[in-house]
Amino acid sequence: MIYDVAIIGAGASGLMVASQLQDKNVCVIDRNSKIGAKIKVSGGAKCNITNKYLSAKKYLGNEEFIKEVFKTFDNNDLLKFLNKNGVKQILNEKIVKGTYFCKSSDDVISMFKKLTTNVKFYLDIAVEDVEYEDNIFTIQTNNKQIKTKKLIVASGGLSYPSLGATDIGFKIAKNFGHNIITPNPALVGFTVQKDQFWFKELSGLSLDEVHIKVGDKVCKGSLLFTHKGCSGPVILSTSLYWQKGQISIDFLPTKKSYLPKRFKSAFLVNHNEKELREYKMSPAGNFGYTKAEVTKGGVCIDEINVYSMESKLQPNLYFAGEVLDVTGELGGYNFQWAFSSAIVLSKKLKEVS
Repeated sequence: MIYDVAIIGAGASGLMVASQLQDKNVCVIDRNSKIGAKIKVSGGAKCNITNKYLSAKKYLGNEEFIKEVFKTFDNNDLLKFLNKNGVKQILNEKIVKGTYFCKSSDDVISMFKKLTTNVKFYLDIAVEDVEYEDNIFTIQTNNKQIKTKKLIVASGGLSYPSLGATDIGFKIAKNFGHNIITPNPALVGFTVQKDQFWFKELSGLSLDEVHIKVGDKVCKGSLLFTHKGCSGPVILSTSLYWQKGQISIDFLPTKKSYLPKRFKSAFLVNHNEKELREYKMSPAGNFGYTKAEVTKGGVCIDEINVYSMESKLQPNLYFAGEVLDVTGELGGYNFQWAFSSAIVLSKKLKEVS
């Protein structure tokens, strides 16, 4: 059998594509034994699905490319899609302003199960290589060959290795001549240098509102001190933009800002009060892929058609979601990108026979 469309990855983008192509002969291949493994654990199992304040400025990547994709399918379109399919959302801004959560991640997975009843799933199967000959892709897995006319790589990045994350998407892209922007963990906590070892003494303590300047970006949110260094929403978003070098922390960004005595005591041992508004530090590194929520970097989007997500280098090869060099801040932005890029791709595939 030769499939019309084969999708590598049963995550958000892969499932969204599959749900849109019920009239075609489609298969989905995934390393996990169940679909939506990363959806399942996201947002504390409540799936932080999108953000009220969607903007291309909330992403690391080509802003114009991202804007163009959102013209086709934005946060309002996603909310309508979810409502139409019986998935309720709740606006919960406790962690990140504007974040929509679902009642349960299982609701999203159940929705996709209902929308993909005609799709063939090859689960618990690892893709090892892909070849292209005579207008057909041959996908070599660890136990069979799968042939398809069109191939969609929606395999995600390297975060959550415990859920089967691998670099197969990057390998496939490279095989067909694509450049890969160096992948790195993102939305992840920072380890600290010796000057910040006092952070570790405050492990478990959180500050409600902190502003961090990293390059030309300012990230806002709560900060958590950990036994490794620091984490929390503001640090996770900062990690998206940080490469190396200094960041500047404002521990007192508003008149209402409150600093616990425990923090003040530790801070003032080696610093003066003026530094509370502009504390400069250089993170040592981050907690790595096992703790990272996403992977930044990926397939260079200069080589991707923004109107179809098709490779400019290889006909009938498409990419969607996290495997591309587009990464959002914390707060539902990455699910939105996964779904939006998938819809752009799906609409194009519907147009062709």
